[in-house]
Amino acid sequence: MDTPESLAIIAGNGSYPFAMARGARKAGVKRIVAASFTDETSDRLAAEVDDIEWLRVGQLGKLLAFLEKCGAQHAVMAGQIAPGNLFDLRPDFKALFLLARLKQRNAETIFAAIGTEMEKIGVILLPATSFMEDHVAPAGLIAGPKLKSRTEEDLHFGHSIAKEVSRLDIGQTVIVKNGTVLAVEGFEGTNEAIKRGGALGRGGAVVVKVSKPGQDLRFDVPVVGPVTLETCGAAGVRVMGIESGKTIILERDRVEATATQHKISLYGI
Repeated sequence: MDTPESLAIIAGNGSYPFAMARGARKAGVKRIVAASFTDETSDRLAAEVDDIEWLRVGQLGKLLAFLEKCGAQHAVMAGQIAPGNLFDLRPDFKALFLLARLKQRNAETIFAAIGTEMEKIGVILLPATSFMEDHVAPAGLIAGPKLKSRTEEDLHFGHSIAKEVSRLDIGQTVIVKNGTVLAVEGFEGTNEAIKRGGALGRGGAVVVKVSKPGQDLRFDVPVVGPVTLETCGAAGVRVMGIESGKTIILERDRVEATATQHKISLYGI
């Protein structure tokens, strides 16, 4: 893909939008704007972009109007929206019409429909891995101690379970120990699932996070950051497996330091 002249970042929470903005600058994008969400996006993002618009979750009409006004022909989604705010969704008329047309309402169908609405105004939604090449997880041991044979078995067992669970669109993370599934991620998100599984495992659990088979890389790409590793440490997790080539590692220096501190093996499958 040729480097676009301008880019609109649809920015959720966490450090992902910051990494995206810096990666796009490094790649030579001249103008970067951000559509940001109140109670989600850090207001510090304003210092990283040329223009910023603040929206409420569900204001699709305002989002599309901003994209047209700023003139960006490419956009990318970076960062999550807290599940609780999705429950508090107050859609505008544009979003209501979009939702009414969907037979199934999940993250994939909703975001795909939003991507279609963007295309109607001439905005191409790029993969969420764009400009993030420096953050993609490699294969093999990434940080922490070398794997023991028992945990390596659990790692591959957890990977097969996580792939099947994600195929069913339930979640993308599982927690296992000694060949037993302790917890499966649901709507609560990765960190809450880790806490639940870690408590049941009472130390030594293995976490595996994967991408969904055939996943649309424009949104919902697996992401791991320092908070994930801190959660693993507090829950007594000893290994975290992530899918190489398809998982984004944010703040890698902090991730590696946290893995070392808590003696957690971070491994790319």
